[in-house]
Amino acid sequence: MEKNTILAVILSTVVLIGFYAMQGVFFPPKPVQTEIPSPVTAVVPETVLPQTAQQATAQQAAAPVSEPPAVQQTASQQQAAAQQSDLDAGPQEVELITIDTELITVVLTNAGGNVVSWKLKEHLDKEEYVDMILPGTPEYEDMVRSGTQKAQAFSVAFGGIDAQPVTSLFYVNRLSEYSIEFYRDFSSNADGKFRLIKRYDFKPKDYMFELAITLDGGYSMSGFNFGGSAYTLTFGPQIGPKFEKLDNRYDYRHYITYANGKRKNAKVNDIIDTRPAWAAISGKYFSFIAIPYLAQYNITFSDKPEQGIASASRLSIIRPAISASKATDTYRFYLGPKTQEALAVYNTGNNLFGLKDTQLVEVASSRGILSPLEKALKWLLLIFYKIAPNYGIAIILLTLFIKILFFPLTKKGSEATLRMQALAPKIKEIQEKYKSNPQKQQAEMANFYKQEGYNPLSGCLPMLLQIPIFIAMYNLFNNHFDLRGAEFIPGWIPDLSLPEYIWNFPDGFKLPIFGWTALRALPFIYVGSQLIYGKVTQNPGQQQGGQMKMMLYVMPIVFFFVLYNVPSGLLIYWIFSNILTLVQQLIINRYIKAKKEEAVIQPAEKPIIAPPRKKKR
Repeated sequence: MEKNTILAVILSTVVLIGFYAMQGVFFPPKPVQTEIPSPVTAVVPETVLPQTAQQATAQQAAAPVSEPPAVQQTASQQQAAAQQSDLDAGPQEVELITIDTELITVVLTNAGGNVVSWKLKEHLDKEEYVDMILPGTPEYEDMVRSGTQKAQAFSVAFGGIDAQPVTSLFYVNRLSEYSIEFYRDFSSNADGKFRLIKRYDFKPKDYMFELAITLDGGYSMSGFNFGGSAYTLTFGPQIGPKFEKLDNRYDYRHYITYANGKRKNAKVNDIIDTRPAWAAISGKYFSFIAIPYLAQYNITFSDKPEQGIASASRLSIIRPAISASKATDTYRFYLGPKTQEALAVYNTGNNLFGLKDTQLVEVASSRGILSPLEKALKWLLLIFYKIAPNYGIAIILLTLFIKILFFPLTKKGSEATLRMQALAPKIKEIQEKYKSNPQKQQAEMANFYKQEGYNPLSGCLPMLLQIPIFIAMYNLFNNHFDLRGAEFIPGWIPDLSLPEYIWNFPDGFKLPIFGWTALRALPFIYVGSQLIYGKVTQNPGQQQGGQMKMMLYVMPIVFFFVLYNVPSGLLIYWIFSNILTLVQQLIINRYIKAKKEEAVIQPAEKPIIAPPRKKKR
């Protein structure tokens, strides 16, 4: 009996340790706004590009696939001839332009016509809004204002992936409350002058926006080819919220493409030439998704570190050369929460862009053989949340439900253990009799079990069946978006998706060896509950060998360090699971004790009469 019990505990522990090892191997400052100049267009000082057009073969541009209408010519373009002499000097100052919608606050700069901030009004990162464009240095805002910053989100580079992004100051045309246009003229030694126009169109209540990039030659752009590509559009350097490191527990980055009805995980630094319907950088709770409406393009991801950020996450769309005097390319981008509810609307057409069957929801879909179980547990958790609108209480109710559901199996396992104890003397006798002949011993043991109608694994099976539940629960608590920022106990557990703490160490201090940054209470409560749990769950009469003592007393200490920084929701589940198991095991122990008393041989109904004594002669 003892060997089977040890085997079950060791097996389950190995599975859990292996699982955790795999898991370890992810009010805004008010922007300065300046007055936007009058919406006029001019030929600004020209930027001379590398002369490579004569070395390249012109490529024919196909019509965009399902491309929305091109950007119409603005009034500023019609007035260019009359105004160009006034603007030959070009813009002299960096401008920051803010666009506010119901869901986001976007800050753009005329330095390259890029986006420098994208804050989500409904989601917090500590005391501030989550910024989906995570800068590389703390001094980034000052660099933006001075115009010396490196180009960031939605930058354009004339050339391939290694080309330097355009950082020239663009003219600004505020078309409406939710639309803005940046433009500037450039020149090529081979092809003369052309205009680059970047137009952003936002929606009042949507995390998606549209970006139209126009290359207007005004002259022949035949054979236009900068380093093998007309231009490269890049998002980066990283999506928010802020993080210390991408450790696959607190946060991670997955690179995904969707082509021909299939989602695929992409590798960084590979050039993807399958023209996917969309590509995404996916974090634990938020995602960036790009939908190019182009006939020809390549995509590549990069995680090359930058100053002030250990791991970047860039997505670049490489647009091949064209042979037209004017072309407008349209893109749609999503920067927001990674939830099925937020992304499913782009399948139904019930969105401001009228999109259908995009399958963006695949970004938020669970993967793996346990994903159906995880979805079922999430469904149950949401039901309990409706009953008690506190996710901490909902977790406790879900734990209680699972314990009740598995009680028949646990009871059956205890009965199997009791049966094993009754058979133990005979098993020991067979082991001693055939100890010099292992094959004969195994055959006799199998025959004995068959005669007794006993399965030696029946005591372990209930325990093994609960391991997938635990793994699925871990995935649920580690990735369920609604747990992000969900408060359980005010002042102690403000966010069930993060570790709780009772005292944060001073800034920059980490406990030597362990690297802890705070003192947490739940791991200590877990160890206490696990030790008591291990003691009580021993069946009556069970002997404690050295291995069993290690499993009961050493393993909880080991898991204390493993689980010290896990989400508090998972520890709440495990602690209350232990508490409920204690109560459950006390009931089962009483049941076993009653069974043992029934097995005791009762006195005979008729008293035994002693034989009469012989009389002495």
